Amino acid sequence: MAGNHNGGGADGVRGVAPAPVGRGALSRRTVLKLGVVGIIGAAVGAGSTAAFARLARTAQPRYRFFSEAEAGLLVDICEQIIPRDDVPGATDTGAIQYIDRQLCGALRRHRQAYREGLESFRRTCLQEYGKPFQDLPAPGKIEALRAIETGKAPGALWGGPSAKAFFSLVLAHTMQSFYGSPRHGGNRGYASYRMLGLDYPQVVGQNRYGKA
Repeated sequence: MAGNHNGGGADGVRGVAPAPVGRGALSRRTVLKLGVVGIIGAAVGAGSTAAFARLARTAQPRYRFFSEAEAGLLVDICEQIIPRDDVPGATDTGAIQYIDRQLCGALRRHRQAYREGLESFRRTCLQEYGKPFQDLPAPGKIEALRAIETGKAPGALWGGPSAKAFFSLVLAHTMQSFYGSPRHGGNRGYASYRMLGLDYPQVVGQNRYGKA
């Protein structure tokens, strides 16, 4: 299991991820907008309630494919695969943004596997550990992921992709997000290139570097 930045070895997963934001939560920007509308509406004596409702309806979801609950679970899984230590981890570098974006493009064929796999993993954690994955202590999270990595999770709960297939899928896409080009949604701030001491890769036809 890939739990180490430096070489992507299969020596386990570790770390914790920030708690996911609840489904339907408004962004700080939207909240500030709503506050301004309320102040203006009170000042002029009309329109604040209708404007508040209109802005709330137009608040955009954070993800293109995932629900907030699915994204929250996947964020925590990815963070165990590439945890934050002396360099940014999967959460910091945008793994969820990469996977969410690519599932609406090049990785579209994996949509059903993610939807069914995340649900199966959620049910596995509740049945085997008595609580959601996000609420498990760090050793419990590692144990839960090792169970699906090695195919030891209850097979009856995995009707779509097998547990092993789902883990391999998430592992591959998490690594792609960390080591790929930021233009695809991950590797925010060129974190992996900085960690490895590499120059930013030159893109043919888009080079912005002087010739040697």
